[in-house]
Amino acid sequence: MRVYLDNCSFNRPFDPQSQLKIKLETEAKLYIQSQINNGKFELAWSYILEYENSENPYQERKETILIWKNIAVRDCDANEEIVKLAEELESNGIKAKDALHLACAIYTNCEFFITTDAKILNKSIERIKVINPIDFIKSLEGDGDED
Repeated sequence: MRVYLDNCSFNRPFDPQSQLKIKLETEAKLYIQSQINNGKFELAWSYILEYENSENPYQERKETILIWKNIAVRDCDANEEIVKLAEELESNGIKAKDALHLACAIYTNCEFFITTDAKILNKSIERIKVINPIDFIKSLEGDGDED
């Protein structure tokens, strides 16, 4: 199963952990990364992730996130197909950078786009499952109820 973690997800562990929701999203995101390292999931990377990460003013965060580029099984560069798909997504009310992330995830055949960005999570996108890290884990493990 191939997944795409957006910049918000990669940065979640660096956010203040005083809110329970943020702490849970951090733990879920770190679990997802451990499963990527264990070969259970494949990670896709993109030029827009690299660009946004390069703009990070915190060197330690930037370097920590960049490590994941080398772990990714797919790394997509800009191309006409991605730009057209991003423009289509933008016309449905998605911001330009977010549309590029989504287009890259779709282009690299990801099944899931994992984000903590509520604005993206609240959009209906037919070509990929958009989900936050907690719900992603819940979808894999079920709801925990056993009969």
